[in-house]
Amino acid sequence: MITAAQMRAARALLGIDQKKLAEMSGVSLPTIQRMEASDGNVRGIVDSLTKVVEALQTAGIELINEHVRSESGGRGVRLRQPGSPSGRAN
Repeated sequence: MITAAQMRAARALLGIDQKKLAEMSGVSLPTIQRMEASDGNVRGIVDSLTKVVEALQTAGIELINEHVRSESGGRGVRLRQPGSPSGRAN
């Protein structure tokens, strides 16, 4: 599953706007806008959601779910839970 925040972060990493993501995925712009306006996990038709996720992955985005380790290299974004250690190097 993908969250609205992950979608926005993925677009930011790719340097694309909602219109470009709609074109890449074959999903309408209003659908992308609704997905990104979701609270938490993106809600929508499974087919549309699958198309968006596949388009992001094809563009090089690795979606990292909670409690999952990323084994491959590259840049990414992960949101810490409030109160958890920062993980910053000194």
